[in-house]
Amino acid sequence: MADRIIFVCTLLLAGVYFWATAQIPSLELGDPLGPKAFPRMLGVGLLIAAAMLLAEILRDRKKAKVADAGVMKWERQHWIVVAVAAWTALYIALFEPLGYMLATLIFLAGLTGYFNRGRHLMNVLTCVLFVVISYVAFTKLLGVNLARGIIPF
Repeated sequence: MADRIIFVCTLLLAGVYFWATAQIPSLELGDPLGPKAFPRMLGVGLLIAAAMLLAEILRDRKKAKVADAGVMKWERQHWIVVAVAAWTALYIALFEPLGYMLATLIFLAGLTGYFNRGRHLMNVLTCVLFVVISYVAFTKLLGVNLARGIIPF
């Protein structure tokens, strides 16, 4: 049941994402792909992920046993999904005030700290390197302005 809910939420998110992408104004000058190309590629990736989830649901349906009266029991993995969604919502809320670098560093540190327990040095290096490399790639190479927040650069 949870996988079907995630599938429907993914489709809804993809729909809202494509609608929001359509709201981006097109410029007549400049890049022939325009500012909509990268967001649309992400949206297509989201739809591909939804299709893969649907394929898994259909495959598992053949193997699954009949559930007890269709009642969904909340198991550990359900709470993990809820916690990651809440953590992501907090990241989105703090993105502007803290800035890209600090908000992303805290977000990734929380996720790697939970999912890769006991590997503190690896987690810190992964988080710092990802934040620095992605910041340089977006700001210097692609010319994207990211939220500065409380860090002065």
